[in-house]
Amino acid sequence: MTETAPASPSRPTTFTTRSPATGEPLAEHPLDGPEEVARAVDRARTAQAGWAALPASRRRDHLLRWKKALATDLDTVARTISDETGKPAGDAALEVVLTLEHLAWAARNAARVLRRRKVRTGLFTVHQRASLVHRPLGVVGVIGPWNYPLFTPMGSIGYALAAGNAVVFKPSELTPATGALLAGLFDSAVPEHAGLLTTVTGAASTGDALARSGVEKVAFTGSPGTARKVMAVCAETLTPFLAECGGKDAVIVTGDADLDAAADAIVWGALSNAGQTCAGVERVYAVREIHAALCARVVERAGALSPGAGAGAAYGPMTLPGQAGIVERHVTGAVEAGGQALLGGPDSVRAPYVAPVVLTGVPEDAAAMTDETFGPVVSINAVADVDEAVERANASRYALGAAVFCRNGRAGAAVAARLRAGVVSVNSVLGFAAVPALPFGGSQDSGFGRIHGEEGLRAFTAVQSTTVQRFTPPIALTSFDVPAATRERAVRLARALHRRR
Repeated sequence: MTETAPASPSRPTTFTTRSPATGEPLAEHPLDGPEEVARAVDRARTAQAGWAALPASRRRDHLLRWKKALATDLDTVARTISDETGKPAGDAALEVVLTLEHLAWAARNAARVLRRRKVRTGLFTVHQRASLVHRPLGVVGVIGPWNYPLFTPMGSIGYALAAGNAVVFKPSELTPATGALLAGLFDSAVPEHAGLLTTVTGAASTGDALARSGVEKVAFTGSPGTARKVMAVCAETLTPFLAECGGKDAVIVTGDADLDAAADAIVWGALSNAGQTCAGVERVYAVREIHAALCARVVERAGALSPGAGAGAAYGPMTLPGQAGIVERHVTGAVEAGGQALLGGPDSVRAPYVAPVVLTGVPEDAAAMTDETFGPVVSINAVADVDEAVERANASRYALGAAVFCRNGRAGAAVAARLRAGVVSVNSVLGFAAVPALPFGGSQDSGFGRIHGEEGLRAFTAVQSTTVQRFTPPIALTSFDVPAATRERAVRLARALHRRR
């Protein structure tokens, strides 16, 4: 929760963050406007010149020092995340651990991935030596989410820095302390490059100012609606834009799957972080012969879990004010449309907490099946066969993540290949998130572009192609002095060569 303090002539406008669990105030933060954002971008641009000039090995060493600082202060970082999001301390600590893995990979692999590479030439360009190199863009603006306020934006921040850029980071107005701590730890670990990572805080107007600030790229994580607004601003100056916008992820369970393993994974994927996960489990399609058995296992496991603020709670509150209302509308609509609540129901919503809800038989056009619920709710529908499951999974306007549970891993991978999702795991959920070398992203309302892995590093670079003439060619076709007969011979030769298969 946040609230804005009124402006006064003697101090800048601020806003107050509050605990999602208790509503108690946490801290006040600056409400940065266009002037503050412009200063941050200018400072980052100055710092970036020196950073880009460093050998890749030096940048790697600096980033690994920052990683060490994050690991050393892991408890403090996790506590900040937990305070701002309401998630249990153990979940927050796991988020930091995954962040460290990705930062380490980006730092250690940037030189290899982005090095200058030779490119083969053709018959008529044999006299040229060709190569390409990935150059830093300059300053990258990163607009981060509140549900994973460290792990998700680090997929852009860490990779952009490793590629030689500076970053201005605008965290969610719900989690500004996490963003400020991230930049502060960088400055303390790498003081000679202070300002390379700067955090600006505020609400939507701050993000708008960052998109208009002249940065060389904007990487955004959030809802499709907000992404369209930010992208429209970027379009005014043709600023490149990367969007990660959530999903309505499906799980397919085949007739020969290990149902205990599938149920365990479905419950974790649906309920962890109170279901506030873009690639979490929201839809399950199980072949009819095992549908009832799978539902029973999911209900048994989910029924043993409950939200809360205590040490025994499986997950915390809804972080975003108003999200509980969305969850209630989706559950109520599903039941009114003919769906059955196997566990919980509309009464499970007791803001800011939502107890586990398991639905079945929900019509495919209900909001609970088409829109992102972003709560601890999962719908398990029966299908005739895997073909129907694939068809239904692909019918969503989201295309981010998915999972397949199948006794045979190779058969499961074949099903995965038929799904439009950008990331798929077989016999696990979210398995891809813990593998730094794998790119992450989706399409349609899930956004476009990729973070993580080699593609994630290249996403924050500009490709420069270079040719160097090694010798004078026997037939200089790029000259007005070439005789017509010579040009005709070259055309005949090319035609003869390319008529071959």
